[in-house]
Amino acid sequence: MKTAVRIIITCMPNHLCPFMLIFTKCSFLPFAAVTGMSPLSPYLNVDPKYLIQDTDEFILPTGANKTRGRFELAFFTIGGCCMTGAAFGALNGLRLGLKETQSMAWSKPRNVQILNMVTRQGALWANTLGSLALLYSAFGVIIEKARGAEDDLNTVAAGTMTGMLYKSTGGVRGIARGGIAGLLLTGLYALYNNWEHMKGSVARQSL
Repeated sequence: MKTAVRIIITCMPNHLCPFMLIFTKCSFLPFAAVTGMSPLSPYLNVDPKYLIQDTDEFILPTGANKTRGRFELAFFTIGGCCMTGAAFGALNGLRLGLKETQSMAWSKPRNVQILNMVTRQGALWANTLGSLALLYSAFGVIIEKARGAEDDLNTVAAGTMTGMLYKSTGGVRGIARGGIAGLLLTGLYALYNNWEHMKGSVARQSL
């Protein structure tokens, strides 16, 4: 019967097809209700219940993980730090430019001086944060490949080594200060990421 209806719809004029589709859809509903089957779509010869997936399905290469590794995240980290540093440096340059030229009247020389300060500070902060992100990502990838595991220990170790290398020109004290700063920042980041897990563990132990 459905095949005959399709042939009739194909042969009908275009302006009558929507009415025929409504008729066919309504005519199949009682049959579906009686038999317990899902009604077939008049536009697709596919049962709609097969199109609903309860779980996400991905086609991944052999041996690939569903989560991105440090190498994939390195590009996002470096780019994000560069843009963040440029934005922060531009705002800081605007603040410094307005402060240094507050005794000057609004004129072209003052605008040029403020613009120079904005571009200089933006480039400085973008270069600084971008370099830190590059060192951190490189150390993270190397440590991950060396250990063969991905956990918070890699994050803390990469942050500590980044701080030590970045402040290596300041001597032993500079290396120590950079290492401590990197250790504290990455330690706080790892603590923030595992805060919910730690709260759940403490709650289970208290029961």
